[in-house]
Amino acid sequence: MTTRIPARFAKCAAEGRPALGIFTMAGDPDFATGQSILDALPAAGADIIEFGMPFSDPMADGPGVQMAGQRALAAGQTLRKTLAMVEAFRSKDNDTPIVLMGYYNPIYIFGVEPFLAAAKAAGVDGLIVVDLPPEEDEELCIPALNAGLNFIRLTTPTTDDKRLPAVLKNTSGFVYYVSMTGITGATIKSHAAVGEAVRRIKHHTDLPVAVGFGIKTADDAASMGRDADGVVVGTAICNAVGNSLENGKATAGTVSAVTTLVAGLASGVKRAKAAA
Repeated sequence: MTTRIPARFAKCAAEGRPALGIFTMAGDPDFATGQSILDALPAAGADIIEFGMPFSDPMADGPGVQMAGQRALAAGQTLRKTLAMVEAFRSKDNDTPIVLMGYYNPIYIFGVEPFLAAAKAAGVDGLIVVDLPPEEDEELCIPALNAGLNFIRLTTPTTDDKRLPAVLKNTSGFVYYVSMTGITGATIKSHAAVGEAVRRIKHHTDLPVAVGFGIKTADDAASMGRDADGVVVGTAICNAVGNSLENGKATAGTVSAVTTLVAGLASGVKRAKAAA
């Protein structure tokens, strides 16, 4: 299977730094502004884009990501529109990996096989579906792999050495290490413990390991990037969008609020190179 993800991690590793993954919610705060944000991410410094599929019951998301999803749904975002946004992005950028991230319900309603075909055709590289455990791999993971999409699995501080092989069995692209138990946007209590967990996962897989949840600043990105192959930032991006709005609507500063933050985070992962 060939997607854009391994090449991007290899490129970042050749530069001696971790990859910067940026999560943004599709259609937040509206379709046009969401497209502008998506299109602007690579130039701002994003190496990999995690594109959120809005869902009405996002059980693992903190308030920032939940509100982003609610804004997108209120503006009429659908899974079909999300795929159209990826397709529009691909007309300008054929190199930056895009991973759709969210929950199984919208995919199930769309239909697994039609969704996978449409996602591949649009230019999607991989999926992160947080509510499908390895025991449900036949439901979406195996069909996704057969369709040529990476299926990226989450591991957490509670994923012990006994559980890890099952989690990693059909994982491809990279492994996403959730830095804490709980929801997105909380604060990392121990950077050292995260580094130790990343090293433990690397004993079980040759795949790159990216760390997400709780990374908010360039300093966080620099610190986490010393041990990980990638760092992922989401809540801070969603909050930047939310804080830029007036009466719930996009302003002239909405896109730049995101790109300025991403540029700062990109400087952080470059500092991880110097400190490693």
